[in-house]
Amino acid sequence: MSDDLFAAAAAERLANTAPLADRLRPRNLDDLVGQEHLLGRGKPLRSLIESDRLSSAILWGPPGTGKTTIARLVAGTTAQAYVQHSAVAASVKDVREVMASARDRLGQHNQGTILFLDEVHRFNRAQQDALLPAVESGLITLIGATTENPYFEVNPPLRSRSTLFRLEPLDTDALGELLRRGLRAEGAEAEDEALAHLATQAAGDGRQALTSLEVAVALASARSDDPPRVTLADAEDALGASAVRYGRDEHYDIISAFIKSLRGSDPDAGLYWLSRMLEAGEDPRFIARRMVILASEDIGMADSQALVVADAAARAVEFVGLPEAQLNLAHAVVYLATAPKSNTVTTALGRARADAGDGSGEVPPHLRDAHYQGAAGLGHGKGYVYPHDDPQGWVSQQYRPDRFEDQRYYHPSQHGAEKEIYQRMMGQRTEGDTETEDDQMEIHQRIMGRKTDSNDSEES
Repeated sequence: MSDDLFAAAAAERLANTAPLADRLRPRNLDDLVGQEHLLGRGKPLRSLIESDRLSSAILWGPPGTGKTTIARLVAGTTAQAYVQHSAVAASVKDVREVMASARDRLGQHNQGTILFLDEVHRFNRAQQDALLPAVESGLITLIGATTENPYFEVNPPLRSRSTLFRLEPLDTDALGELLRRGLRAEGAEAEDEALAHLATQAAGDGRQALTSLEVAVALASARSDDPPRVTLADAEDALGASAVRYGRDEHYDIISAFIKSLRGSDPDAGLYWLSRMLEAGEDPRFIARRMVILASEDIGMADSQALVVADAAARAVEFVGLPEAQLNLAHAVVYLATAPKSNTVTTALGRARADAGDGSGEVPPHLRDAHYQGAAGLGHGKGYVYPHDDPQGWVSQQYRPDRFEDQRYYHPSQHGAEKEIYQRMMGQRTEGDTETEDDQMEIHQRIMGRKTDSNDSEES
């Protein structure tokens, strides 16, 4: 009896002295902040949890986004037994013991078992393989949590038997709500600027935001204020980082300067504006998205690798996170700034959309689907010529509705790799030629598939 009393007292003390992030851990799904795409009303993960029908799953996302919290909420709602292990400490022996207990539990009490495995990516191949038979047979329901890309870190057989749920970094609104809850729990107040600084510096990590707030409240309490009021200086001291003034207008002005610097091929200016944004706590995903757009809008066919580099930087922001991902962003900035520039993709799309906007224009009969029964009787596919049957790999053939057949949308520039496209479309590979009016007509005719010999050019 005394042991129970001591245990209860210890539990109460721990509850009062636990870190703020742990004390604020949600007790139900409605208390959870963020992840609306998974846990909003009627969303997939919420529906599975509430109906206690969750099958094996992997929760994948950056630190502080709610993976462990979701697993604990599952534990509080399921009728199944819930077992928790960390892959850092668990061994194959531990896994086998869980499987043996699950088998006994199922046989004696007809009760299933959920195994929550934190940091599942830390399990090696042999440890993951040991889980496979139990997951495959349904003996256990595995919930794995990982900050790493499961396509790289989780064995394909185990991954294929699990549903992947990707958690996103918390946005500033969600972080702001968390911080306000933290203030109420601490019985404190805060300046708006202080909360904004804590939120932006947390980089989507709710746990980090609450930990920083706890330190800031302690600093404010030292001044004997009642109640403690967290100032911007407290927030800066708690984070060890000064706040950079960065209003709404500056947000748009600086991203505009950043994009124009890359478009203008100035890598030093691009790096300067990137640094300004990162220092101010700008969302790195926003920066990465703008670079992905620029890669096609302002570089395009002049260097198609630019889109690959920009997309890789965006993925690195998700997989690596700050501060390390700033190197990936800087890499992309230098590449995009120094790449040859062309906006022909942008202008070509604009011209094509202008014609396609009204939805008119019949598909030429020879291009229509001829695979279904009766299509041939309608004339579908009749006269279509397969380009690969021609030694040149292209044939003289109409590919657009009659009314738009003479329109030309794509005009290749002579910048970077696009110069080769320009020359290929002209049917030559000479260096240093400039595009004349006759050249443009020749390119136009070649795109239209009308140039079959030199007489065509003369007649036109």
